[in-house]
Amino acid sequence: MPCTPAPAALAAGLFLCAPGAQATDPVVVMGEVRVSAQRAGGPLRASSVLSSVDVLGADKVEDKNVMNSWELVGQLPGVQLTETRMGAESGKASFRAFNGEGYINGIKVLIDGVPSNVNSGNQRFIDMIFPLEIDSIEVVRGTNDPRYGLHNIGGNINFNTRQGGNYLDGRVSAGSFDTRELQLAVGREQDGFAQNYMVARQDSHGHRAHSDSGKHTLGAKWFLSSSDRRLSAGLVLRSYRHQADEPGFLTAAQLAADRDQSPPKNARDRSKREMHHASAHLDWQIGPDAFLSSKLYTNRYHDDRRVTFTSNPLGTAPRQRRLWDEDQLGFMSTLTWRVAPRVTLDGGVNTERQDNRYRRYRFAFALPTDFGSPAAVQNDDSYTLNNLGAYAQAVLTPFDSLKIVPGYRVDRFTGRNTFNRTGASAALQDYGWIRQPKLSMVYSPLPALSLYANWGRTFQILTGSGGPAYLVPGQAAYAPSTNTGKEVGIKFKPGAASELRLALWRQDAEDEVANMPSTGTTVGLGRTRREGLDLQWSGRVSKTLALWASHSLQKAEVVSAFGADGASLAGKEVFSTPRYIANAGAELRLSERWRAGLQGRAQGSYYIDNANAAGKFGGFVLFDASLRYALSERVNLDLQVKNLADRRYEYAWYDNFFWPAAEAQAMFSPGPGRAAYLSLSFKL
Repeated sequence: MPCTPAPAALAAGLFLCAPGAQATDPVVVMGEVRVSAQRAGGPLRASSVLSSVDVLGADKVEDKNVMNSWELVGQLPGVQLTETRMGAESGKASFRAFNGEGYINGIKVLIDGVPSNVNSGNQRFIDMIFPLEIDSIEVVRGTNDPRYGLHNIGGNINFNTRQGGNYLDGRVSAGSFDTRELQLAVGREQDGFAQNYMVARQDSHGHRAHSDSGKHTLGAKWFLSSSDRRLSAGLVLRSYRHQADEPGFLTAAQLAADRDQSPPKNARDRSKREMHHASAHLDWQIGPDAFLSSKLYTNRYHDDRRVTFTSNPLGTAPRQRRLWDEDQLGFMSTLTWRVAPRVTLDGGVNTERQDNRYRRYRFAFALPTDFGSPAAVQNDDSYTLNNLGAYAQAVLTPFDSLKIVPGYRVDRFTGRNTFNRTGASAALQDYGWIRQPKLSMVYSPLPALSLYANWGRTFQILTGSGGPAYLVPGQAAYAPSTNTGKEVGIKFKPGAASELRLALWRQDAEDEVANMPSTGTTVGLGRTRREGLDLQWSGRVSKTLALWASHSLQKAEVVSAFGADGASLAGKEVFSTPRYIANAGAELRLSERWRAGLQGRAQGSYYIDNANAAGKFGGFVLFDASLRYALSERVNLDLQVKNLADRRYEYAWYDNFFWPAAEAQAMFSPGPGRAAYLSLSFKL
């Protein structure tokens, strides 16, 4: 991969150019974004400040049949979907060569701007929202976004849900694996009072044996605005429950014999998850040039997972019950001040307190596992994590064709863990103030052309309930890992209905740590380098045909580190990171009533172990097809066929935890074959 030019050098070149057209944003929008999601005026939009931003509109979301809403993000360029599909532990979305294994959770998740990661950084709160509730999905890539700190290593995903409006939208679906789903969204707005409600239910027998799943969600929003619209206050509530069987991972021999089986060892494996959210919002247009936005929120997460990893009779490690109880209480406030026509200042503060408990029990060998009395208590930890952060950025436009955005962020963390088994206590290691400078710029010499560059620093701290995140006496501390990223890119609009974006990026990490809180595994990776190239194009070929395509090349490599056996890992690829991710699609309007679509998604295979010695797995090429018939102006009938070619693919991981070293091997979770879904949707 060629070296990325330094942003400072590019900036020097930009200033030598004569002032040209108005600086345009390098954001790429797929689909249509509802007016309510624009939230014009007031706070700065990420797409007007930051560089590599993609927005997925409601029309690309609301009609999709997915088991989990994180799958929707896979339509965007360079997004890797890690499809574990083990009951409620279903998977996640990641990008910028951060994988979804859970060791390095590098993607911040927000719902309506509210932080929505669990303590470990996993993305479980996404499951609370269903497609019909989503206005847009905004993905910010890279290290130059100063708004967020914790988990914002490679970028962030913000799910914007519907607010305001008058509508009654519903969708009823049924299809393969006895899947049934109901979604109903209601909005009412009058005289400054907006109400939004969402109810959804999904049940499925799953594509494998012993994979029944049932979940439902309830959501409500109430917002009241003053007569002059300068002041708005609101309350948001959500509640979610999910119960599911876990079919278990398969060995290569089991996969070859029967992809849809669930081994006898997993017959009692299951998961139960509950999540709740409440937030109060206050937006105040202080004056023509100043806007204040504040959010007070609480997230609650309870998870009870009973899982058997292998049929290996040795020890109690393969048979576990894991219970998580997490409570988050947070506040965030931002102030935007348009000082002058060419100067805007934006800054904010945030604080979050987490009060968590993690218990892990191990059980004696049995087929299937008897989750009765535990044979051993592995963990019983009560721990807190407190975060205080602040940021400031300025948007400077020296002339119309140039925008420069310097920024700076600081974060500090405290906390304490009590090991309930022994009564011992340990404090979170002291990272001090973690400083994160940022710089972005966009230059538009022509109305149809934007050149952009950014540079920034993000960080990783250890999460979870044990050491070395919480230091017991005599334990060595880990420094906060810093990621320094840089990117240059170009966005070009060759025509009114098409656009092209090309970006070259790199992130260098110091003291990176592979950290798995659920197993208490911590491995120092030392210096790593992630780099890649993103190419995306979209266009309307005719009034009836739209096409889009993207291809991302990426590589995550260890620069200097040593494995558990003392051997150097320098030059090895970070496990579970494919070298390429590609998307392509077409939408054809056959007539006023008929619409057809075809979408393809592909990724390369990846190494599954640190030493790159256990083989490469996980590559696939999949196609989905859709056909819509408009029964009337407000009622549609949709047919979707997923994995159209019935291709075999699977998620793979390296099990060197629960087998003797000589027997460590790849374990698989097979993806579903061809599946069809029929949906009736209405808008009243």
